[in-house]
Amino acid sequence: HLAMSLPLPSEGDHLRPRIDLIVFMIDLKSKYSLKNVEASLAYVDASFFLGKVCFLVTGVGRVNCCSIEMNAIWKLGEDYVSPVLFCELELEGVRVATAQRLLRMLQICAGRVPGVSALSFGSLMRNYSDE
Repeated sequence: HLAMSLPLPSEGDHLRPRIDLIVFMIDLKSKYSLKNVEASLAYVDASFFLGKVCFLVTGVGRVNCCSIEMNAIWKLGEDYVSPVLFCELELEGVRVATAQRLLRMLQICAGRVPGVSALSFGSLMRNYSDE
């Protein structure tokens, strides 16, 4: 299910399936995209930030066209203890690999992978390069 922003409309709440993973998409070419994600984060229950939220950043192949500072993206990941994935949607191979990665994350978050919880998965995704 896709939503342009949060909160989700209240009509249809009883029909809405359980939410196992929230992927916030940020287009590096649009400052509005980052502002929309930042505004939507206030509507996410704090328990979701324990392994059930990630940020998918698109437009990484065109760094010279960026409207968003990369530090702002990294700060979101750090502040919300959530992984940041980068993808160039225009490249089919990268798009397919990213979709597969997101599907695997969803399987873990939904409890479909024995022995791996969303909480432990989140810690595996963290960037330890600055330690």
